[in-house]
Amino acid sequence: MIDEGPDAAASGTFVQSFARGLSVIRTFDATHPELSLSDVARRSGLTRAAARRFLLTLETLGYVRSDGRTFALTPRVLELGFSYLSALSLPEIAQPHLERLSREVDESVSAGVLDGTDIVYIARVPTRRIMSVRITIGTRFPAYATSMGRALLAGMPDAAVATVLDASELRAFTDHTLADRASIRDEIERVRGQGWAFVDGELERGLRSIAVPLHGRDGAVVAAINVSSSTTRDTAERQIERYVPALLRTGAAIEAELRLV
Repeated sequence: MIDEGPDAAASGTFVQSFARGLSVIRTFDATHPELSLSDVARRSGLTRAAARRFLLTLETLGYVRSDGRTFALTPRVLELGFSYLSALSLPEIAQPHLERLSREVDESVSAGVLDGTDIVYIARVPTRRIMSVRITIGTRFPAYATSMGRALLAGMPDAAVATVLDASELRAFTDHTLADRASIRDEIERVRGQGWAFVDGELERGLRSIAVPLHGRDGAVVAAINVSSSTTRDTAERQIERYVPALLRTGAAIEAELRLV
């Protein structure tokens, strides 16, 4: 049934026919991709005659197709959401996916982009503080020593990687930090091959992070997402086994939306 809201009808701003047309579109979903006229009428709360008029109008406009017995939406309905999606920024698209990922793995998750020699956090869902430095949107870390940074660098040509490393002040944050160019380049090559990056205690002792790249419409790496955890929470092997598939699924979902923007 159509909910007009508390004051819409009284104010004269509510266009009932438009709302009914939208209710017809919303009767279709993944569970009900094809519906008969009677199904549409029942699910939308309209009479059969009204449902038929709206379906035939939508069919004329190209949003619905029919085989004479059932009706189904066409891909053209994607146009209705394109303007909304195209106005969204990468952080806005990623945030709800990161929130779901954080609930799934019960860890802090983030998204970042490369800016010069640093990664910059553009979205984050913290669950607990595991670093001595508080991470917020806009926090920067050297790309070479972070999982997101290595995932981003792995998506770049060798010459571009060399430019970033040459401009970086390579230093060891802990006794585990890869701080020489040859070792970092080898690790970036490993990340290219496996599709994800793992950093264990290199940025800060006791901190592990796993990241995967995000690709834009043209296939180029535009960002990265990660899961950060304490070394005391589980073994590195089990964290990799658990977090990598979850990250890859989340990355694929974000990329699917980015392709619409």
